[in-house]
Formats: sequence, structure tokens, C-alpha cells
Amino acid sequence: MLSMPQNSPIFIFMLTNQDRTVADAAERLKDVLAAGIKHVGFKDIGLPFDKLLVLASAVKAAGASLYLEVVSLDEESERRSAQAAVDLGVDILMGGTRPNVVLPVIAGKNIRYYPFPGKIVGHPSKLEGTIETIVDSARQLTAIEGVSGLDLLAYRFDGDVESLITRVCRAIGKPVVVAGSIDSPERMAAVVRSGAAGFTIGTAAFNGAFSGSSNLRMEIETEIDVLKRIQADAGDVARSALISN
Repeated sequence: MLSMPQNSPIFIFMLTNQDRTVADAAERLKDVLAAGIKHVGFKDIGLPFDKLLVLASAVKAAGASLYLEVVSLDEESERRSAQAAVDLGVDILMGGTRPNVVLPVIAGKNIRYYPFPGKIVGHPSKLEGTIETIVDSARQLTAIEGVSGLDLLAYRFDGDVESLITRVCRAIGKPVVVAGSIDSPERMAAVVRSGAAGFTIGTAAFNGAFSGSSNLRMEIETEIDVLKRIQADAGDVARSALISN
């Protein structure tokens, strides 16, 4: 479960590449779990629903927390995505921009909901606006009953990303997950410094961004090592929430 400990963000691994669930996600999941990941997610596009059901069951059977990030550009598709989250039994539904559509669907289902603040356009998604308008959106969203936190596409923003994350995290009293394009130690360190409760990595791992390797388990283990070094440098010697949760 996401909480608010600073300098120990949860590492959520996304079985996605370029904002789509990878075709061999079930096979890749074995490497993800073997590397020690306890928080696993995917998108609602890229695989047929029956395969997403199998994938979700495998994640849950391994004792990992299950995340679904929606890629929905219109109201009806966002409603369908929310229903998919219910049918898949996810723990956390991330993304989307329409709480008025999503919340009635997931009501009473014990699903935590982290929508996108700001203006989201295109696919792969981009975050538009200024820091001020995004912070204002964050405040408005988290004031809604049933919104548990936020899914912030910080590195899809054309501006001062670290300032954006820091401002959003300070403006609200709920967890912020930083999603998208965390593909270097420098970006990971910025997330830690900014006080985010968690972050996602998907495409960067499949591209071997941290290790230069096509071996997914090696890549994830490298990312975990980088996170531990960053935490140590930040003065946080406690074990990562990735390991302890």
C-alpha cells in the first residue's frame, strides 16, 4: 500500500512499452518477480482482456500489489477502463482524468484511485500546462472524496520537472506516483528528492536504460541498486519500500 514516507518511494514495475502492455507480459512477469518487485502494473491496451485477466491472476498469486493505468481519451472508454479495473481485481487504478465517471464504477470495490492531474493529450500521453495550473488541478482532484492520490506524468511535462513534482507533493496531503520516462539515475534521484510516494518504470527497463542489458531481470536489479544508492546518498539507509512492502 502506498503511504507518505519520503526518500523511500515504492518502485512500481509496469509491464509496458511505449504506453502499451507488452505482448509477452506473462513471460516477462517471471523476471520481474524474480528481481524482487512487489508492485506490478500494466495498461488497459496492448493485450486482449482475457490475457489481462490471466496476467492479473499471476500478479496476485505472487502476492504482489496490482496496478492498472488507463489510457482513455474519451468518457466512454474511461468508463470501460474503470470497469476493467473492477473485473481484474486491481489494488490501484492509475490515470484517467474523469473522477465523476470512474468513482461510481469502482465504489465499494476496495480500489484506490490515482487520476492524472493537469491536461493530458495524445498517446503516448503528454502533460500540458504550467506548474501552477497542474498544482491547482492536483488540489482540486485530491479534494474529491474517493481520490486516494495522483498519477503525475512529470517527465512528460515540458518544463522544470523536479520543481513540478516537489510543488505537487507539497500541495496535497495524499501520495503522488511519478509515471513515465524515468530512464536515468538522475531522473530517479529527482523523484526521490521531490518526495514522491512512488514511481513507475516500464519502457526504460525494456530498453535496458540503466544496465545496457536486454536481460530484464538484470536491468531491474540494476535499477533497484541505483535506487538504494540514491536513498543512501539522501541519508535514508532504511530498506526500500520495494523490499519491505
